[in-house]
Amino acid sequence: MTSIGLDAPVRLVSAHAHQPYGTIAAALRDAADGDEIRIAPGRYEETVRVEGRVTLVAAAPDGDDTPAPDGPPPDAAVTLAAPAPGRPALEVLPGARLTLRGVTVRGAAADQPAALLAGGATDWTGGGVRHGRLEVRGDAALSMADAVLSGAALAGVLLRTTGAVHLTGCLLADIDGTGLVVGGTTRVELVRTEIRAAAGSGIRAREDARAVLRGCLVDRPGRSGLLTEDRAAALLTDCRIRDAGGEAVRALGSSPLPEALDADDATGGVVLRDCELTGPAADAIGVTGPAQLQVTASVLRDCAGSGVAAGDGALVRLAAVTVVRTGSTALGAYGSARLTGREVTVRDSAANGLLATGTAAVDLADSELTGCRYSAVHLGGRTAASLTRVRAGDTPEHGVHAVDEAAVTLTDTRLADCGMSGLDLAGAARAEASGLAVTRCLGGVTAGADGPLRLTDCEVTDAGRAGITLGRGDAEVSGGRILRPGTAGLVFTTGATARVTDTEIREATGSGLVVAGEAAPRVTGVRIVGPGKNGLILDGGAAGVFEDLDIVRPGFPAVHLADRAAPTLRRIRVRDAAEDLSAEPGARPEVVDCVSIRVKSARWPAPETAGGVPGPRPAGSGAGQASGSEGASRSEGPAESPASEETLEELLGELDRLVGLARVKQDVASLVKLMRTVQRRESAGLAAPPLSRHLVFAGNPGTGKTTVARLYGRILAAVGLLERGHLVEADRSSLVGEYVGHTGPKTQRVFQEAMGGVLFIDEAYSLAPAQGGGGNDFAQEAIATLVKLMEDHRDSVVVIVAGYPNEMEHFIDSNPGLSSRFNRTLMFEDYDTEELLRIVERHAASHQYDLTDAARASLTGYFELLPRDGRFGNGRSARQAFQAMTERQAYRVSEIETPSESELMTLSELDVPELPEPPR
Repeated sequence: MTSIGLDAPVRLVSAHAHQPYGTIAAALRDAADGDEIRIAPGRYEETVRVEGRVTLVAAAPDGDDTPAPDGPPPDAAVTLAAPAPGRPALEVLPGARLTLRGVTVRGAAADQPAALLAGGATDWTGGGVRHGRLEVRGDAALSMADAVLSGAALAGVLLRTTGAVHLTGCLLADIDGTGLVVGGTTRVELVRTEIRAAAGSGIRAREDARAVLRGCLVDRPGRSGLLTEDRAAALLTDCRIRDAGGEAVRALGSSPLPEALDADDATGGVVLRDCELTGPAADAIGVTGPAQLQVTASVLRDCAGSGVAAGDGALVRLAAVTVVRTGSTALGAYGSARLTGREVTVRDSAANGLLATGTAAVDLADSELTGCRYSAVHLGGRTAASLTRVRAGDTPEHGVHAVDEAAVTLTDTRLADCGMSGLDLAGAARAEASGLAVTRCLGGVTAGADGPLRLTDCEVTDAGRAGITLGRGDAEVSGGRILRPGTAGLVFTTGATARVTDTEIREATGSGLVVAGEAAPRVTGVRIVGPGKNGLILDGGAAGVFEDLDIVRPGFPAVHLADRAAPTLRRIRVRDAAEDLSAEPGARPEVVDCVSIRVKSARWPAPETAGGVPGPRPAGSGAGQASGSEGASRSEGPAESPASEETLEELLGELDRLVGLARVKQDVASLVKLMRTVQRRESAGLAAPPLSRHLVFAGNPGTGKTTVARLYGRILAAVGLLERGHLVEADRSSLVGEYVGHTGPKTQRVFQEAMGGVLFIDEAYSLAPAQGGGGNDFAQEAIATLVKLMEDHRDSVVVIVAGYPNEMEHFIDSNPGLSSRFNRTLMFEDYDTEELLRIVERHAASHQYDLTDAARASLTGYFELLPRDGRFGNGRSARQAFQAMTERQAYRVSEIETPSESELMTLSELDVPELPEPPR
């Protein structure tokens, strides 16, 4: 071996001799094609320009000229440093072929090229680039392995070349900008390469560039992990992108995706396979503009935003993708986006599992969406969605919710454990479902929309309320079963003209078929087994054709017709019932060939004597056994009315014992008298006068509005005007959603919780602020939804809105529907001093305290001087005063070594609190 002295740190090794040089540039001038230049460890401040075919290799650090072994050399063993800004330390010119082993290039400025490959081909192993970027341009080709590139600004690596670029086992770290920028028509491949802590995006591909990443890691980029623009293409296989400051993958543009899903090159679009995207501060994948993206066998989890957000013009294809724990909608399709998914799993979304708006098209198959905080699937605008073999549910809202003009097709899909309806349609939404199964949802299928609905061979099981509810839209139900609904099996709301054929309804808690006034459905071949109430009930003014029905073991009369009901009943068979038909005097049915088998009180003949059928029996003959539900009025009799544990007299006495509220008590008593008169008129067969049970409670805080609302519900239940009489409290946050299409479901959910009771909306004026709402305020939608629900369920829910008097007047005037439904206001006046004292005395008595006469006198003075400003809380202020007295008494008594029982129970003038200091 030839030793290299200090005066000869560089040695040119040729076929004929070893020649020493003082600089690398000097050795290059004499080098012939194929020569090798061996460089001793150290720092070389010079600009090296390579034009021929040479090798630069770091010599071993022991002083001989043997090349360093394979693999990365000791840190910065050989450093080629730019002598001054403006020129790179290394420049490779067109036509050159350079091999580098263990050489590190250091730039003079972080935002300038440290190594500029302007052409030729470079094979670089070990070493790397520091304090400046690696730039590859022209037709340069690069193969780099086991190198470290760090400390650059703007970009760590900039590629814009027609040559091939390969990075294997490299590390790009601490880049004050984008880690790697690839543009033009560059083709780059990264294998087992890591990009760590780039201040900007990890990788940016633009123009017509193509990037392939295999087994790579992008860790903690300040912006996107991968950003594509223009017509770029990217393929990521077995890659991880962690903790991105923005989206893990952001596609603003791309070339078209290839048709073949198994293409193994970046031939088009953005393709991810076997990848893991975790912890982004925004969406895991955001696709907008003309970008096209495909994700296969990958996991997206712990996203602050969405799992996948496809914007206007985007195309996204998903296969075997899992999306877990998203801070927003798991899968979003907006504008004209197209989203297809196969074997997609969504769990634990903080919003919807799938949200589609605009004119987006969604095709989802063999997928599962569970654990969503909002509806599992929400479709709005004019979107078109196809769900095939999808399982969705475990949500407090709907399984599938379609609004506006959205259209959805469901095939062999299952919706389970939804806090609202399994399938819910509103607006002009359309739906076709075949083989749909809805299990353990509050409502099965609810079609309040004006658009068409087709249900074929669908099954609704264990709904909390009605199995299927059909509105005015063109609806058709054929085949299928409704099992064990919590109320009615199938409900036709006002104006419904649906067609139902060959359907089975079993063990409904309420009635099998319920037809509201002005509805006229056509029902054929339906079998109703074991309903808790009527098999078929028609409200006043209802009509329709009902033929070839089997009604077996009904709890009430098999068919009940209210006044003015005029249906056609053809070939109805009633079995094992106490009564086949009950009809109010004004009912005018057309009865043809209806028969009764094993019916105790039969108006229809047995099958062998079928012929002429008598008309409806006189009033009072069985009418009391009818039962309505879910949109049909009830004809209540002794068998229908639930036993109440509270009498009206007891409840009115409880109201009277409340402190103060003289005007309120008088108003409630008047309302009770009016309600009783209405009931007596109905019992006498007279028309009921118009009666609005909804109220406005106007008053300052702490005047007992919530307490009276709770009592009012119990009173209405006691007189039979409400089923349960419970109170559900709500405010603006309970009703108003966060985006278009969310307010309706939120309001519906709260309203449904109040069914059979009272919905109490405190500070209701916040839904219609005096200065008007902003552009993103959905409160008006909440008001509109409430108005419609109050109309649709006017006999099932009482709504009480409460707040300050002036603000409530503005609120009622903000919507014509409100002013027509809230025509009675109860004024809750502030408590005077004597009433506040009585409230304290009642609190004291209920907690086993006694007030001395001096304490009462002191409290009287306290309340007289208490400022009646914005902080005054009426009854709340009295309760706070009592609490303050008990605390002060506890401190006082604690000083007594062995206090007596009297001392423990007595509140004296010493315990009365000081007046609060006025605000400064």
